[in-house]
Amino acid sequence: MEPARRIELLELLARESYVEREKLTLASGRSSNYYIDCKRTLYLPQGAYLAGELMLDLVAENGLEQIGGMAAGALPVTDAIIGAAWRRNFPLTGFFVRKEVKPHGLQQIIEGAFRKGVRTAVIDDTITTGGSSLQAAEAARNAGANVIAALALVDRGEGAASAFNEAGLKYVYLFTAEELRAARAAQVSRGAP
Repeated sequence: MEPARRIELLELLARESYVEREKLTLASGRSSNYYIDCKRTLYLPQGAYLAGELMLDLVAENGLEQIGGMAAGALPVTDAIIGAAWRRNFPLTGFFVRKEVKPHGLQQIIEGAFRKGVRTAVIDDTITTGGSSLQAAEAARNAGANVIAALALVDRGEGAASAFNEAGLKYVYLFTAEELRAARAAQVSRGAP
């Protein structure tokens, strides 16, 4: 992993995605005074490129063949990694899990290039307790995937590691929320908007 690219993405996430406000509600249902909206970064060309490249390093280091997670949180980070895999000629497929089966079309809970039996990681952009990723892991396992890991762009450090350990999943993430908070504080002290 290139340290300069990691710093570049950290600075971008801190500037674009880290928000402090009173009484924010997270997907886990918990309250917080800060929110990390990675989609604000992942939908910038620079952010998608950097996240894809750096997260693909984690995918490769862990011998993964497939990634995916719950719609909509996992979509932009999965797409970024799949794009990086194409650029590097790295064999990888991606998928996403719907919250419910759609009533038309093929009526599937899992969409995308899902493959049974391959080494799979569930993924999300920001993980707090791991609930959404565990839901995706259960769906992927029920469909025949060999789910061995959980990946995150940012870990909030609020229980996900324990939950994944109990579920028998290796947990790997690129940044901690504390890293983003520190980088944002440094930006503000320099007068950055």
